[in-house]
Amino acid sequence: MLSTYEQWMRAAIEEANKAEAIREVPIGAVVVRNGEIIGRGHNLRETAHDPTAHAEMIAIREASRVIGAWRLLECTLYVTLEPCPMCAGAIVQARVPLVVYGAPDPKAGCAGTLMNLLQEERFNHRTEVIGGVLQEECGQLLSSFFRKLRGKA
Repeated sequence: MLSTYEQWMRAAIEEANKAEAIREVPIGAVVVRNGEIIGRGHNLRETAHDPTAHAEMIAIREASRVIGAWRLLECTLYVTLEPCPMCAGAIVQARVPLVVYGAPDPKAGCAGTLMNLLQEERFNHRTEVIGGVLQEECGQLLSSFFRKLRGKA
């Protein structure tokens, strides 16, 4: 039986698959509140020609519109890849209390890998972090995508 974290991470993986289907880096995110997805996002940087079109940013914007507030106080963000500095900043600004991520990001991870902006004591809000949920599957999505991109699939 899937844990609750795994259940919602599967929804984030579905979003990542949507990104891959349009030749975007396969990263997906969902925002969950009271057992319901209120925000979804997948990477759209190339499609939108927008460096801020990360899965987390899109999911956060949608969730904020759905609840009519910028504070996502009773929400959990699930994302297939550890948040980057920009997304970590948005998560802190949105007051998200919990982030659950799949694969760590050794190049830009700001939920503990390179630094931990989500729990930076000097900020006025800190976010609980749970990493490694369906890590192998989330990491494999990225590895497979980049192998194909390099023509080594």
